[in-house]
Amino acid sequence: MSKKIKITLQPLGKIVEVNQGSPLIDVLHEFGVEFPCGGRGTCGACKVKLLSGNLDVDAMQEKRLQKLKLDNDWRLACFCAAQSDITLEISQFESIILADNSTFDFKPQSGYGIAVDLGTTTVVAQLVNLENGHILDSVSDVNPQAKFGGDLIARIQSCLDGNQEEMQHLIRTKIASMIDSMLKRNRVEVAKIALVGNTVMQHIFCGLNVQPLSFYPFEIKEPGAKAFSAKELIWEIPGAPGITFHTSIGSFVGSDILAGIAATKMAEQEAFSILIDLGTNGEIVVGNREKIVCASTAAGPAFEGAKINQGMRATTGAISSVTHENGLLKSHVIGNVEAKGICGSGLIDVIAILLEQQQIGMFGEINSGEEIIPLTPNISLTQQDIREFQLAKAAIATGVQMLLNQLSISISEVGNVFIAGGFGNFLNIKNVIRTGLIEAEEEKIIKLGNTALIGAKMFLFEDENFTQGILKKTTHLNLEGDGSFQDIYIEKMMLL
Repeated sequence: MSKKIKITLQPLGKIVEVNQGSPLIDVLHEFGVEFPCGGRGTCGACKVKLLSGNLDVDAMQEKRLQKLKLDNDWRLACFCAAQSDITLEISQFESIILADNSTFDFKPQSGYGIAVDLGTTTVVAQLVNLENGHILDSVSDVNPQAKFGGDLIARIQSCLDGNQEEMQHLIRTKIASMIDSMLKRNRVEVAKIALVGNTVMQHIFCGLNVQPLSFYPFEIKEPGAKAFSAKELIWEIPGAPGITFHTSIGSFVGSDILAGIAATKMAEQEAFSILIDLGTNGEIVVGNREKIVCASTAAGPAFEGAKINQGMRATTGAISSVTHENGLLKSHVIGNVEAKGICGSGLIDVIAILLEQQQIGMFGEINSGEEIIPLTPNISLTQQDIREFQLAKAAIATGVQMLLNQLSISISEVGNVFIAGGFGNFLNIKNVIRTGLIEAEEEKIIKLGNTALIGAKMFLFEDENFTQGILKKTTHLNLEGDGSFQDIYIEKMMLL
């Protein structure tokens, strides 16, 4: 059994018990800490202040700390693993970090706000001081609707089966509980609450009819922002905060993607950018300050571990990365425990390595003729796992190509490719490119973490004109209705 140690997080006042040797990147991303440079130590955004205990500093980290002009009390979380009890001050809670590592230029307001990212799997909320943008508290939890299915299609079907009212009650009660926990620790009065989420989550939370999302052409009737009072939601919150669930863009492109567009500033830049949210419902956005096009593509659940023989989410026990050393596959497991399964980032690594080693061919076939490839003594990759990856990879790559075609540009004309979602924290960009998932130069690909939450925090400081300005230049497209979809999709299935 691995020895347990405690990590105390300030200013949250939270204590996390983990296995000795657990990398901090595995621990802190669960608390909303982002790693914009992907764990290379170049941006300094994951800096933490060591208040007590010990965290060793190697030569590489020392060099980075000196370059960032940080003294001996500071550490870069992406370089550190916890070997003993420690207390950390999470500096990232000081401001809202954006895609270019600048802070959001906002007009100070009185009071406090709460930003909520309502995800299919996870719900995250943060309490923000509207006078200075500082984050006072953060809380995340599992979406209790999971018992009605792990993906959006299952949730829609559950609604159609008569469970929508219960699902609505579950999520409203969960968010109320999360807000209450923050306000018990921070006795402040909330002025406003901004919620974002995918279209299905919006419909369930707001009590809208999900039936149009169950059949082609998936045209939603009420995509706009919905306003509530605390009394309507049966939320016991001091004061009378304005509560807004922000507008969806289209059928399966929700306000979480609208928030992502805001966070990346792509609607303000002359250069073209791409935003990709990897998940069961892979959302893709391409554009600049003149025009933005977006779409969703049925990537399937491979990136979230579902439909993979021993797949799982990026939580404790998941193989999150794989390397090839001395002729052997070496797996990193989140939480420094025995592997229980493999998550999406680990799957991408394995596929890339097997391609390089010519153990699988361009059509995804295992060249040895075997049906499985062992990764650890108890975890294996199957031929069907590779097929599931190909389907997911092709969906994303096809979506990107078709949106580029809509704007009559090539990938070489794109300045940045932003990867959204906590899943991105674990991605090896070289392997993402090797598998053909994203066909861009490595230096252009930026892992942003939770852009939905960043954008929701920005919405706390803006009025409706801000989001309307983005929506006016944004066009939602139905990719499957395009005659070229099938040909491009088949081409992108290849593992070249």
